[in-house]
Amino acid sequence: MNRSVLAPLGVLYGAAAAARAGAYRRGWLPQARLAGPVISVGNLSVGGSGKTPVVALLAGMLREAGHPVAVLSRGYGGSFRGDCLVVSDGEKVGAAASAAGDEPVMLARSLPGVVVAVGRRRDRVGRAVEARFGPRVHVLDDGFQHLRLARDLDVVCASARDLVDRPLPAGRLRESTAALARADLILLDADDAALHGLAAAHAGRVLRLRRRVVGFFGPDGAERPAPAHPFLLSGIARPERFHCDVTPRVGQVAGTAAFGDHHAFTPQELAGVEMRARQAGADALVTTAKDAVRLPPVSLPLLVLRIAAEVDDEARLRERVLPVAARRKGAA
Repeated sequence: MNRSVLAPLGVLYGAAAAARAGAYRRGWLPQARLAGPVISVGNLSVGGSGKTPVVALLAGMLREAGHPVAVLSRGYGGSFRGDCLVVSDGEKVGAAASAAGDEPVMLARSLPGVVVAVGRRRDRVGRAVEARFGPRVHVLDDGFQHLRLARDLDVVCASARDLVDRPLPAGRLRESTAALARADLILLDADDAALHGLAAAHAGRVLRLRRRVVGFFGPDGAERPAPAHPFLLSGIARPERFHCDVTPRVGQVAGTAAFGDHHAFTPQELAGVEMRARQAGADALVTTAKDAVRLPPVSLPLLVLRIAAEVDDEARLRERVLPVAARRKGAA
C-alpha cells in the first residue's frame, strides 16, 4: 500500500504515543523505581537501530568503572513468559536463545561479570535481580518506550533515516521524532549534515554513533582470519548492512541467505543453505553474533562477524553516564 495513504494513521499513532508519554510525565500513569539507577537504551524505529551494541558499550563501561551491572531485556523472540529469567549470573550463561531471545544471550556471552535477565515487565525483572544479586546499575535494553519503569538517563539511538521517517504504519517509527525531546542523550548514526542539524535542535545532547567491525571469530570465541570466499547467512532486520560490513574484508562473497529478524533456523533450512554454499565454492559460512546464538550445528566452517558501537566523543559519553551510575550510592 502507498505510504501516503497510511500517513493519517501514522499521525494518529504518533499522537497516541505522545499522549501516553505525556501521561507518564505528568504522573497520571504510575512509574516503578528500582533501588539502583536505571540507564535506558532505546530507539525510535522498529529494528536495526544498533541499540544492542550500545547496551554492550555502556554495560562494559560501567563494569570497568567498578559498578555492579545488570542488563534488563524484554527477551524478544524468546518463549519465556514469566516475571524473570536470569540469562547470566555474570559467570555462566544459563539460558538458551529459544527461551531468552537472541539479543540477551548474545549480550550475556559478551559481558562477563554482568547479570543479564529478561521478562516483559522490566520493573519486576529489576526487583528480582536486586533481590538475588543486590542493588546495581541497571541498563534497560530497548527501554525508550517502556515508560512503566522510571529511568535516571535516557539514551536514544537514531539513524539519518529515522529523522525523515514516519510513525507506524506509514513508516518504521514507534514514535515521531518529536519524542527525541525527552532523551538525555541522542546517539546518531549519520553524516555531518544530519548530525549538525540535529545538534542544533538538541544542543549538548547529540553524539555521533559509529559501527566498528571487530573481526571474524570462531564458535569457540577465538579470532580467525577473514575467509576468502564466504557465504553470508543472517536473520536480522537490516541484512544489507551486514553485507556491507563483510564485503570489504573478504575476497569475494559466494552468496547470501537472508531470513527475517529473529528467525528460528531449522535444520532443513540450514541444509539448503549449506548446499547452496558448497555449490558456490564457499570456504565458510559467515553470520552475525545475534544469529550465531540461534544456529544449530553446521558442517561447513562457521565464522561470526562481531560489531561494536563507538562514539566519536567517548569522554563526553562517560561524563554523562558514570555520574548517573554513582547516584544513590547506598543502592548502587
